[in-house]
Amino acid sequence: MGCGPSIPKKYTIGGKGRKRRSIIQEVAVFVPTVRIPVASDIVHPLRGVVSKDLVDRLSSLRAHVVELAEEIYYADVSAVSELQHALEEYLPVVLGLTTKESRLESSVQFRWKTLDDDQECFLASAWYEVLSVVHMMAMLALFEANLTLIPKNGQVGGERKVSEDAKKDVVDSLLRASGCLDYSVHRILVQIPAQVKKSFPSYLQEGMLEAISIQALAQCVEIQLGLASECEKATLSVKRRLACEQVSYFSQAHYCLSGCDTSDSYGKKLLLFLKWKCMEAKAVAYYYHGLVLDKGGEPANHISAVCCLSAADDLLSESKRACLSFCLANPVTRVPPPWGVMKNMHKKIPDVAYKKFQVYGHLFEKDKNSSLQSIPDLPEFALSLRPEGYELPSTDSIWENVNGQPQIQILKEHLVDDEDEVDTK
Repeated sequence: MGCGPSIPKKYTIGGKGRKRRSIIQEVAVFVPTVRIPVASDIVHPLRGVVSKDLVDRLSSLRAHVVELAEEIYYADVSAVSELQHALEEYLPVVLGLTTKESRLESSVQFRWKTLDDDQECFLASAWYEVLSVVHMMAMLALFEANLTLIPKNGQVGGERKVSEDAKKDVVDSLLRASGCLDYSVHRILVQIPAQVKKSFPSYLQEGMLEAISIQALAQCVEIQLGLASECEKATLSVKRRLACEQVSYFSQAHYCLSGCDTSDSYGKKLLLFLKWKCMEAKAVAYYYHGLVLDKGGEPANHISAVCCLSAADDLLSESKRACLSFCLANPVTRVPPPWGVMKNMHKKIPDVAYKKFQVYGHLFEKDKNSSLQSIPDLPEFALSLRPEGYELPSTDSIWENVNGQPQIQILKEHLVDDEDEVDTK
């Protein structure tokens, strides 16, 4: 039981012998790590305990997931959907191992590995398997969202041209991912003994799962803000609210990692991503807050507006450096082109900040000691998004079938019947 290096990379699961191609990804929606199942011995631990039909079905469904998962980095959206469907078929069957009636929760050692570096974690826990499946469903939803925003046939580093309907599909995927992770934290982790959780890899820590769940919500708002910025009917107040909500979500996600071990490459990459996106979100929030304040008629409004716009300009510069740090951290990713609301902000923020200071700079000279010359706090709004509701499916009906019941229980009932016959004699 535990985690450690897998077999050497020149050998591959299933004997394919194909060396994995190095791919430098571009990131729109951040996927911290993709874990895939590794072939595990299910037959021997369950032989003679449950029916052959059940063992065969459990083995074949998991083997199908293993086969599809090996090719995920080369997948398109349809292939990701096929893998999601395979996981959904497998989950109700493996859930039968978690029931108290089966008494098989720790009977099979399940193996998983990270796709980037082949680091394995293998634990004899059916709940670990269920957690890993639901976690993979969440990562695939994030992966699918990223694929939708960055088409494979698109020009590298070029402008992203994504339809409004596609962006709404991305929001649906992000909400689904957030829901899977939120359920994992509150309903699955509590089923797993603390001793087993000590052997978990860092990316299955409670705080890590919470952070990624909230990150998904933050990126939903990022999409919504991008749509609002392109809509003529969207008011400055609406855009400011969305920008401030985005700041709150990214800040919450960053806070969730405060008690986590983030010393590995995945943890460091996630921290850098959240730092970058939080700075970017603050720059946009201060920009819109400054424009709203500037609509006031008093000199104090204009002074506060200039302070906000100046802060936005500084944060924008810092966010560019944070973006570069994120991209250079392992695993290395491409520097993304500005998209969504940021597509225009790289020009708008410095231009507007300069123009407003040119207009209202004299107000600062009149009262150099005024407390109004400090940066105002951003307004706080009630957060509008919640993770999409997720529930585990019902246990597959094969566990209710007489032939699918643990045969050790049938043997006990048979022995009881024999004892009754002896007593009557």
